[in-house]
Amino acid sequence: MKFSICNEIFQGWDLEKTFRFVKECGYDALELAPFTVAPDVTTISPATRSQIVTWSEQAKLPVCAIHWVLVQTDGMYVTHPDPEVRRKTGRYFCDLIDFCSDIGASKIVVGSPKQRNVLPGSTPGQAWEYGLDTFSLCLERARQKGVVLCLEPLSPAETNFINTAGEAIRFVQTFNSDFFKIILDVKAMSSEAVSIPEIIHRSWPHFAHFHANDKNLKGPGFGDVDFRPILGALDEAGYQDVVSVEVFNFDEGPERIARESLSCLKKSMPIQLKKS
Repeated sequence: MKFSICNEIFQGWDLEKTFRFVKECGYDALELAPFTVAPDVTTISPATRSQIVTWSEQAKLPVCAIHWVLVQTDGMYVTHPDPEVRRKTGRYFCDLIDFCSDIGASKIVVGSPKQRNVLPGSTPGQAWEYGLDTFSLCLERARQKGVVLCLEPLSPAETNFINTAGEAIRFVQTFNSDFFKIILDVKAMSSEAVSIPEIIHRSWPHFAHFHANDKNLKGPGFGDVDFRPILGALDEAGYQDVVSVEVFNFDEGPERIARESLSCLKKSMPIQLKKS
C-alpha cells in the first residue's frame, strides 16, 4: 500500500514547492486537481505539462491520479439530456485522459456531483442511460492511453446520482472494461447503511483507487473514524495501490494536515505491513 495526498490543500503554493514538501513528509505520490493549474485542461500547454513531469521527477514523487476534473469548466454535464452537451463532456474526458497520461498519471477520479445530478424533467433511468452515453465516448481513449477512469459513489447530500458502491459497480460493469472502475472514499462510504470494511470486501476488485478522509471533511486522525479496520480490510481484500488523503476542511493548514494524516494512516496499517 502506498500513500498520496491531493494537492488542492496547498492553496497559494506553487507546484514545485508542493512536490518537494509532500515528498519530505514521506508520501509516495501526489494526486493533482487540474483546476489548480488552469480552469480548462485544454489550455494547459505542452510546456507546462513537461514542467510538471520535471518537478515530479526531481522530487522523486509520481502523480498517481487527477481529480476534481470538471471543477470550473463550462458547459460540461455527465447526465444531461442534450446529446450535444454529452458529446462535449465526453470529448473533454478525452482531453483529461490525454493530460493525465502526459503528466505520468494513470487514474482519473470522476466525482463531480454538480455535473451529474438527475436534472428536472429526467428520470433516474434516463440519467443512467445519458451517463452511459457520455462515458462511451471516451473509454477507447482511456484504453489507448492506459488511463483508468474511477467513478466515485457519493452521498445523497452531494448528488442524487449513484450514491452507493454497489450502484457504481453496476454502472461501470456495463462496459466490462479494465479502464473503467470505481473509487472508494471514506467520507462517502460513511453515508451507507453497511460498514466501510464490508463495503471494501464487497467492492473488490472493482475499485482501483481509494480516498482517505474523515466524515467530518477533515483528514485521517482529525475525527472519529478508526482507520485500522479500514486499512485492514484493504489488505485482506488484496488492494496494493494508493490510499490518497483528500480533505475538504483546511482549518489546520496544509503542513499539519499532510503530516498528521500520513502519521495516522501509517499507525493504522496492519502489523504485517508495518514490518514489511
